[in-house]
Amino acid sequence: MAEQIQKKLQGELEKYQQLQKDLSRSVTARQKLEAQLTENNIVKEELELLDSTNTIFKLMGPVLVKQEMEEAKTTVSKRLDYITGEIKRYEQQMQELERRSEQQRETLGRLQQELQRAQGKA
Repeated sequence: MAEQIQKKLQGELEKYQQLQKDLSRSVTARQKLEAQLTENNIVKEELELLDSTNTIFKLMGPVLVKQEMEEAKTTVSKRLDYITGEIKRYEQQMQELERRSEQQRETLGRLQQELQRAQGKA
């Protein structure tokens, strides 16, 4: 009896550890997106300071290519929208992983109690 519970406990523990790894990956990805969001907001603010007489260049591979002001603003705006959407998606994913992780913790607690009772009876 105790052996079966021990095996089940081990399997549930592995699931819990995987959830924690997934959560950690999501947190890391979200942090990278936050950094990109900050960077792109700075670019947007800098573009707002320019007028039509300024020249804008875009880095494409190893080459700087001239870009129109409106095109640059549109690109940055679309990038900000995309990054914001991705951050929201990761936040939802993190909430779901935290919920599942909490459920897994409860399952582990119940199994540990079962194992202790089974070992106490043996």
